[in-house]
Amino acid sequence: MEFQVRLTRSSEQQIESIYLWLKKRNPEYADQWFRGLMNLIATLQDKPRRCSLIKENHSTSEEIRQVLYGKSRNKYRVFLRLEKTLYTFFIYFIAPNLQSLLIS
Repeated sequence: MEFQVRLTRSSEQQIESIYLWLKKRNPEYADQWFRGLMNLIATLQDKPRRCSLIKENHSTSEEIRQVLYGKSRNKYRVFLRLEKTLYTFFIYFIAPNLQSLLIS
């Protein structure tokens, strides 16, 4: 079954903020990062449930999943929430993967 994947306004702002931060430091990498993220989001339409349920999922009745995106210190957790009645996954939050920062 194919799902729609939509960005919330908040996640759009987070993506823009991350992109601008990366662009100040390395414009070429920022463009590559953005294109890769958009490609990842596009692939979620076919199999969004391939993403793991978040550890914190037990505290909510919603189906919340995550996928990691990026490399080494620039790794982010992309959170998806399923809206069952619309067959839609909403990307609602993108956050740095703090574990990757601790390991680096």
